[in-house]
Amino acid sequence: MQKSEEERSVEIAPAIKLTNISKNFGPVQANKNISLSVKVGTIHGIVGENGAGKSTLMSILYGFYKADSGEIFVGGNKTIIPDSQAAISAGIGMVFQHFKLVENFSVLENVILGAEDGPLLKQSLAKARVQLTNLSKEYELDVDPDAIIENMSVGLQQRVEILKALYREANILILDEPTGVLTPSEANHLFRILKGLRDQGKTIILITHKLREIMDATDTVSVMRSGEMTATLKTAKTSPEELAELMVGRKVLLNISKKESKIGDIALEVKNLRVTDEKGVLRVKGITFDVKEGEILGIAGVAGNGQSELLEALGGFRKSQGSVSVYGHSLNLENPSGQEIRDLSIAHVPEDRQRLGLIMEFSAWENIGFGYQHEQEYSSPWGLMNNKKMRQDADDKMGRFDVRPTDSKLKARNFSGGNQQKLVLAREIERNPDILLIGQPTRGVDIGAIEFIHNEIIKLRDEGKAIVLVSVELDEILSLTDRVSVMFDGNLIGNKITAETNAMELGLLMGGEIS
Repeated sequence: MQKSEEERSVEIAPAIKLTNISKNFGPVQANKNISLSVKVGTIHGIVGENGAGKSTLMSILYGFYKADSGEIFVGGNKTIIPDSQAAISAGIGMVFQHFKLVENFSVLENVILGAEDGPLLKQSLAKARVQLTNLSKEYELDVDPDAIIENMSVGLQQRVEILKALYREANILILDEPTGVLTPSEANHLFRILKGLRDQGKTIILITHKLREIMDATDTVSVMRSGEMTATLKTAKTSPEELAELMVGRKVLLNISKKESKIGDIALEVKNLRVTDEKGVLRVKGITFDVKEGEILGIAGVAGNGQSELLEALGGFRKSQGSVSVYGHSLNLENPSGQEIRDLSIAHVPEDRQRLGLIMEFSAWENIGFGYQHEQEYSSPWGLMNNKKMRQDADDKMGRFDVRPTDSKLKARNFSGGNQQKLVLAREIERNPDILLIGQPTRGVDIGAIEFIHNEIIKLRDEGKAIVLVSVELDEILSLTDRVSVMFDGNLIGNKITAETNAMELGLLMGGEIS
């Protein structure tokens, strides 16, 4: 008598089973008695707020951290994972939010790095080339083995990370916020790849804040809150609204409501702006635009089309040519100054929070005061910095932006990516600037925090502030902005009233299709 599919599935041991996993970092309990079972050949989502313990749990599974208590079973066998090499040996691969690639190495060199087949590198490379070509074809990863990493798009770099794991014979693949830096088309391609891997028997664990991705891509989803596992659900039997409430502990408004904008005078005027990168390549090609009081100008586009360089030039990080004026005051573009920018009441939330937004080895309170340390509110009667006042101010801002853990003495590197983002946002938005330059405001941020951040941006706009918002999230662009332009190959194209366009039209413009 033939057994049913349900009966057969019962006999197959879970790909991963975690039992009562706990982990403390000093007084902070990151994981509390977590149990989790992930079926073979499924895509299993894990969602939760920033600081809920998702990345810690996966870092334990990958051997970066050792659990204080609990057990790990891989394929039904109890498995000790003291380090990442043990995880790889157990068939577990991980693709991190911030890639672990050597930028001046080729794809092939990155793939075999640390997994060389014997002492003769030439033989290792030849063997790996064959395997890499086969893997790339089998899983439709379409990567040139000889391409240099630094010359590749972010989406292709991510495929290299996946190939690294597959080359090491991973049967279980963990992806941490995999679409945080991808364009919509790159994200869609990634999920086609993941579904192909699943259909061939691989097990995927997907950590993401994007509920739409969870609904579209996963078979099951687990929700974490405050270090605990609160629910595991079949994706087909839940909804974004239910997941959001389970994550945050309250109902979350997924749609932004905003009043009609009251447009004022021109606050920021940019004429014929040109920005050249470190290699002498012209990245911003003579663009002209303005932003008025009480409006949000959105700039959409595929990463690498000049948006980052534009923001950095406006924020005083890069030299540029042309003219930029703030309420009629011309900026010095040849010798840009961050202090001049701040003195003009311009706040800047850079796209790259770790490189430009924070000093990772400094504490949270130092980072929140950074750039504003000369302000009178931080001064003592003797003209010195008042560290106590700076710490108190940081505590207040961290509380308002729900930064977790709440310890302002922790170094920035000890916070999750989403909480690092909140630190930067708290520092800049709480200054109540006249002009806000903001890049990827909600990258890596949880659903509850996204709601709060969006409301803060709208609040500034309603108070008559001028905002330039760069985002790869078309939903974010369409819901927040009043006007939107697409940046393509260093130029601004397709200037639209947001209410009169849609995701399809903007997506075509992002690909360079000008009507």
